[in-house]
Amino acid sequence: MKVGKILGKFKMTKHFHLNITDTTLTISRDTDRIDAEAALDGIYVLRTTATPTEFSTDAVIGAYKNLAQVERDFRSLKAIDLDLRPIHHRLDDRVKAHVLICMLAAYLTWHMRKALALLTFTDEHPPARQDPVAPARRSAAAATKAARKTTTDTALPARSYQALLTHLGTLTRNDLRYGDNGPIVPTLTAPTDTQRRAFDLLGAAVPLTLT
Repeated sequence: MKVGKILGKFKMTKHFHLNITDTTLTISRDTDRIDAEAALDGIYVLRTTATPTEFSTDAVIGAYKNLAQVERDFRSLKAIDLDLRPIHHRLDDRVKAHVLICMLAAYLTWHMRKALALLTFTDEHPPARQDPVAPARRSAAAATKAARKTTTDTALPARSYQALLTHLGTLTRNDLRYGDNGPIVPTLTAPTDTQRRAFDLLGAAVPLTLT
């Protein structure tokens, strides 16, 4: 079991023949498997049911690479932004409702990331790839934004998306009472320039009250 665990850790089990008895351990290389895999070194094979008239080779590669965005959204759903797990419900209807709410929140998060890209380190206009196999490159504007840590159109500080949400969270409503018996007056903290710009990008006015 220990041998299998070690080989499995490094994903090398398929390259060896193991013969384990009560008193002996024999390991030999599976040369056929090793040679077959060596022949594919540096080659990535994508298989699709789409026909050449439906998707060109470049389109298939581009679609595969776009899966990275889907994987990012699932990470956001499960842990980074929305904390889908752990699920503290037991009844089926409540579990389904919990997942549905998280999916709707993930949809909202996707749109907010896109709308607020100008205030984050996100590349707003990534250059089109001339070669779909080549690594993606950031635009000159995105590189400048990352180096200066300011937005491209103003001198506002650029942040990660999570840091921007934290900053937006400082926009609060405080209930103030004037005097011991005076009325309670709900008061909104003064929005910062970044908060005002964020609401502008979202196409919404800064709320006078928070509910």
